[in-house]
Amino acid sequence: VQLVESGGGSVQAGGSLRLSCAASGFIHNNFCLAWFRQAEGKKREGVAYIDSDGNSRYEDSVKGRFTISKDNARNILYLQMNNMKPEDTATYFCAADVCPPPTTDYEFWGQGTQVTVSS
Repeated sequence: VQLVESGGGSVQAGGSLRLSCAASGFIHNNFCLAWFRQAEGKKREGVAYIDSDGNSRYEDSVKGRFTISKDNARNILYLQMNNMKPEDTATYFCAADVCPPPTTDYEFWGQGTQVTVSS
């Protein structure tokens, strides 16, 4: 499975970005997908998760501002980020694993896309 993120960039605080993650290769029907991020000098952290039935959940830091979704027909995962804050600045990674996934150690990862939010 190959995952390729796109859509990163620079935005001012309060702005929006939408990240995409295109999946190719063997896509398991029971894949759980997620977005993680890693800020410079910090550990990688989970952001949003979606299971094979489309159920989603979010970390408190992004709840109400970010929305995870997927297009099963096109094998694309999205992360809509609204009302962005400088603390959202990080490299964002998409990840996939068979459900139920491990907490953080997903099997498949994208290469990451940089998001920078200026105040």
